[in-house]
This record gives sequence, C-alpha cells and structure tokens, in this order.
Amino acid sequence: MKKRKNDYKKYRFTYIKTTVFTLFFCTLFVKGYTPFERTGENYFHIQLNGSDVGTVGDREEIPELLVQARRNVASVSDDMVFMDADLEVAGEEVLWGRIDSREEIVQKMEAALRGSSHESMHRSYTMKVNEYIVNLASVEEVNALLQAAVDKYDSENKFRVDLVYDNSREFSVLTTQMTDTSLAEDEGDSVVLDGGIGTLFRDLGTDVDSGEEKDFEDYDLGILAMDFSEKVEIVESYLPESQLTALSDAVEQVTKDQETVSEYEVVSGDTLSEIAIKVNIPMDRLVEMNDSLESIDSTLQIGQKLIIMVPEPELSVTRVEENYYEETYDADIIYIDRDDWYTYQTQVDQEPSAGFRRIIADVSYINDKEVSREILKEEVLMEAVPKIVERGTKIPPTYIKPISGGRQTSGFGRRSRPTRGASTYHKGVDWATPTGTPVYASCGGTVAKAGWASGYGYVVYINHEDGRQTRYGHLSKVLVKPGQSVKQGERIALSGSTGISSGPHLHFEILINGSQVNPLPYLN
Repeated sequence: MKKRKNDYKKYRFTYIKTTVFTLFFCTLFVKGYTPFERTGENYFHIQLNGSDVGTVGDREEIPELLVQARRNVASVSDDMVFMDADLEVAGEEVLWGRIDSREEIVQKMEAALRGSSHESMHRSYTMKVNEYIVNLASVEEVNALLQAAVDKYDSENKFRVDLVYDNSREFSVLTTQMTDTSLAEDEGDSVVLDGGIGTLFRDLGTDVDSGEEKDFEDYDLGILAMDFSEKVEIVESYLPESQLTALSDAVEQVTKDQETVSEYEVVSGDTLSEIAIKVNIPMDRLVEMNDSLESIDSTLQIGQKLIIMVPEPELSVTRVEENYYEETYDADIIYIDRDDWYTYQTQVDQEPSAGFRRIIADVSYINDKEVSREILKEEVLMEAVPKIVERGTKIPPTYIKPISGGRQTSGFGRRSRPTRGASTYHKGVDWATPTGTPVYASCGGTVAKAGWASGYGYVVYINHEDGRQTRYGHLSKVLVKPGQSVKQGERIALSGSTGISSGPHLHFEILINGSQVNPLPYLN
C-alpha cells in the first residue's frame, strides 16, 4: 500500500515536469511567439478606430503599416475617399509574445478604415459663369453642357466648343474656344476662332484685298461667328456625389431664360406704355418695381433709370449672321428750319412715300435679341419719297400765373351759372382773391385794351409776340394804357368784382387764333 502511494507521487511529479517542459518548448519554438529582452516596452497592441488589429514588437513600423492600409483602400477607386484613422498603441514589457504578420495587420487595418470611410469624393469639374456655379461629374459633361448652350442658337450646327487652358491664369483653369467645323472640313484641320470674330475679320480682309465689289450671289449667308458673352472658367475638383448636378438639370439651368435685374434709360419721346411694350413688362408691374413711379400716369424724365426684369439664360451666346432680306423703307424726314417761326409751328410741304430695297447685312445677336445691324450691300428697287417739313426754331414766350396765391373757384368749360347773367360755359379760370390784389402780366407784350367791357367789368387785353392774347377781367383798378409795352410779371391791375361777378376774384383767359383755350396747360 505504501509502495503504491510512492509510485503515485513519482508519476505525478514526472507528469508535471513533462508538462512544464512541453509548455516551455512551445513558447520558445512554436511559430508566432518571440522571446524578448528586458529593455522596457517591447510588445505593442494596436487599435484602429476602436478595433484590435494586431501586435508588433517595434513601434516604429506601425505608421508604415497604416500608410500601406490607406494606400490599399484608396487604390480600388479613382475617387478620393476620406477615412477616420484613430490609432491607439498600448506597450508593455514581456519575455515572450505572439507577433502578428504585417499582411495580417494591414488587412485588419483596411477593414477598420473601410468601416469608418466618409462619402467618397469624386473627381469632378466645377464650371463658373459670373456668379453661377455648377459641378459636373466629368469634363465630357462640361463640354456637352457648353455645346448645348451653343446648339440652341446654332441652327446650322457649324460651331464646336473646345476646352483649352487659360494661359492668363497661374493655376490650371480651362476656358472655351469656338471652332468653325465647316472651315475645318474645307481646310482639313480645326480652325479655332478667337472670341468668335476671327471669321468676320477674315472675310472682311478678303473683300478689301480683292478690290472688287461683291454681287448678291457672292456672299456666304448664314452664321459667321459665335462665342459666349461671359467668361467661362472650369477647374478640376473633388466633391461628394451629393454636390454634383445631373447633366440634364445643368443644361436646363444654363440654357433656360432666368429673370435678371437690368436697367432701362428713358429717352426722348418715351412713355410708360411704350416702355412696357419695349421690355415686355406690364405697366403696373413696372410701377411695382420702381419706387420713382407713383402710378402708371407718373411723369418720366429723360435719362431716368428704370429697374426692369429681363429674361436671360445663365450663359449668353453672341453670334453674327450674314442675312439677305427685302424690305420696304422710309426715307429720312427732311426738315426746313424757319427762324421766324416758333418751335411749336410746323408745316408739311411734301407727304412721304415708302420705297423698296434688297439688302445683305451682318446682324449681331445676344441670344435671340438683335443688338446691331450693319448693311454690307443695298440695291434700291423703288426710291422712297421723303417727308418735307418746315419747322420753327424760335423759342416761344412763356406764361405765368397772373396773381400770387388765390383759390381756384371756376375752371375752364361747362359749369353751373354762379350768378344771374353769367355764362354756363366758362371761357377762362377764376381765382378768388381779396379786392386790390396785384395782377401781373402773364407774358410780355403790348396792351391792346384797358378799360371797361360789358360783362368783364374793368378789363385788360394784352397781345403777345407769338400771336396769342391774354385777358384779365373783373378788375377794381387798371394800371396800364392801350399801346403800352409790358414785361412778364409787371403789375398791370388790381383784382376786384366789377362786371357780372359773384365776388372778388380774377378772371383770366388765353386766346389762340381768337378763341379761348384752357389756360392752365400753358402756365409755367
């Protein structure tokens, strides 16, 4: 019994010794485990974005592994990808430990980076036209967008948009040049037009060199030149997909007319109704847009600036077309100035008659709006007869209100009879004013009559150099005599209530060709 117990102890000791030896052997020689020297921290645990990605024995190789993982993630796409990289390293001192392979660590790092990747940043192109900016996925889409803007007005499909580097810019910026494809076919190579005007200058130069006048059949009708009105700039960029605009949407934005704020300058002869027709905006809408206009009846001043909304696309296209057309036309009016006539006096000596002609002209457009027209050749088939008008150049005299103050009590025209014997059709203007108020000459002239007249009471008649006459009635006192010359604003009488009158006032008339007219429109 005692021997069995001793044998058991012996076997147990041998088992323990064998086990310890085996574990020690595995620790030293099994793959993945490495012995270390005691030199401080020599075993490093790596965490990336909260995930364990492995262990290494050298801290300095960790950044290299992260760079390699980043490179591998980015290499699978042409787009730019932004990734979080929250790296944590915990070191300790050990005698031996398992070291992960570089490949295994890099793979785990790639998985951690992909799990924290932000939205991919796509290689894209940003196009800027004035304040308008649009982002497109490729340079081909940029080209297609610009070509769509040109094709809207290029009915002949002659012009192609080319993208070239802008040499005036320090950085890589693309801009546009226009190619006339019809010339490229003739010459076997692309012909790039600077600003769309090269063709026009080339053709003009040919005409000058030849020294021969072209016949109508010699002109190349159609579009001569095209270009963009605005400077177009394109730069390469990296943007998330959410900021890119679909090509179809971009084409609609760029080519569709947008309401753009502009100004209209009032010129001589303009009325609000005529301006509304010119700019295609209702009069009430013009009043709403302009604080300077109180109503549709507001008076306009030459040079006045009005705010208007003009429909224009974001990208405007200019073009020059050589056109043939036939038209009726009017000759310029011939004016004969008469220095002894006043400016309001005119006389037509010859009535006009329209002529007929055929024309070759270069017509310049911005989008669909004509901006200029140059006639290159004209053949008159029937001569126009001009209108001949005699007109005065002499500045006419002016008229002022003949009293200071006063309250208007009766205007020109029909009225209720104010007193017995008075007329129901008033041929002047009445201003109520106290008896004895000074009355002044409305305009300089010669006194034709000064004294008593039936109905008017005391009255003064003055003849003026423009053939008109003024009358001042119901006076209390006359201060001038017939034949006397008076100046504008000179005192001629005192107001009163003589003749057929309902109270103290001044009755004032202006006569043209012997007939009374409403005086108010003639008073300054």
